[in-house]
Amino acid sequence: MKDFRELKVWQAHLLTLAVYRATATFPREELYGLTNQLRRSCASIPANLAEGCGRSGDAEFARFCSIAMGSASELEYHLLLARDLNLIEAQVHEELSQQATELKRMLAGLLQKLRAES
Repeated sequence: MKDFRELKVWQAHLLTLAVYRATATFPREELYGLTNQLRRSCASIPANLAEGCGRSGDAEFARFCSIAMGSASELEYHLLLARDLNLIEAQVHEELSQQATELKRMLAGLLQKLRAES
């Protein structure tokens, strides 16, 4: 069993906090729409990392990392949509998108390592 807080990809938690802050100003009518989708897809990343760390073996952990990767891709799209709907400024989109891209790179590296060890 691994401690998820010791993983470098755990910075996904910081990205989740940033997404929550960015969506705090979204219109009320988006609360159950894009606000919810952005928050859920982003929070799913560290949640899957934490759950995967609690499982037995690298193969199971890799499966949860793969799910986290899918959530990171979903987050990228929702950020793009929020920008195009003028719900977040271009600069905020760029910062969050860069963080998501970096997180996906780290997840890819972790997945590669886990699969090599399996």
